Amino acid sequence: MIRSMTAFARQSEQLEWGALVWEIRSVNHRYLEPSFKLPESVRSLESNLREKLRSQLSRGKIECGLRLQIQATGQDANLAINQVLLEQLVSASESLQQKIEQPSPLNPLELLKWPGIVEESQPDSEAIGEQILAAFQTTLNQLLESREREGTVLKQFIEQRLQTIAEITASVRQQLPQILTAQRQKLKDRLDELKTDLDADRLEQEMVILAQKADVDEELDRLDAHVDEVNRVLTKGGACGRRLDFLMQELNREANTLSSKSIVTDTTQAAVELKVLIEQMREQIQNIE
Repeated sequence: MIRSMTAFARQSEQLEWGALVWEIRSVNHRYLEPSFKLPESVRSLESNLREKLRSQLSRGKIECGLRLQIQATGQDANLAINQVLLEQLVSASESLQQKIEQPSPLNPLELLKWPGIVEESQPDSEAIGEQILAAFQTTLNQLLESREREGTVLKQFIEQRLQTIAEITASVRQQLPQILTAQRQKLKDRLDELKTDLDADRLEQEMVILAQKADVDEELDRLDAHVDEVNRVLTKGGACGRRLDFLMQELNREANTLSSKSIVTDTTQAAVELKVLIEQMREQIQNIE
């Protein structure tokens, strides 16, 4: 499967202790460069998050952001009483009552209003960590799916250009004998215009030299071989962006050689079209993982 390096994923979840939102953005990059924006309370999870990321991605600049909203207590949570402080308050209250002639009865509700007597119930930090990691994996899966969808589009784009390159190469190969024949006739016509006598052997030598200069069979063979290799790499899939980029350089080299050996405008135009197609593919391959 071909994957693009450009994608976005977002996952929000409502949990018993609060809410979380993960956002992951991915753009093209030569290497894998992850960055995390995490609340300080869960900063200890970063090493695990990086490990998950590196195990499933190989290239791209990845920005991962987490937002947390932790509630102190749930709807069904019981009040947690600070027993030590409560005993101190009751003891102090009883001591005061002994010194007052007509003390009022101790009101439990008043005790509950005392600062610190009711402790806030904090959720289990280990459970929160596990849920954060699970939500990250869900978001990462969404990112991978998005990258794969984009990769499928890129693959089709490249395959279309490869097909056109193969057609141009076949056309140039088919035209070569006609081109050489036309050049031979052109040379003879030119000699006739100049009223120059040239024996058959000399004419044949000139044609051999011309044929050698115009011989692009090797370049056409290499173009075909590179097209086959690009198709093979696309079919194999995986992290192949660097390999494809190298093959684009090789294709471009052969197109340049074809252009330099051209002796007619048709071949020159074919070389130009090849370079345009190769550049279009190269631009898209920059986004392939």
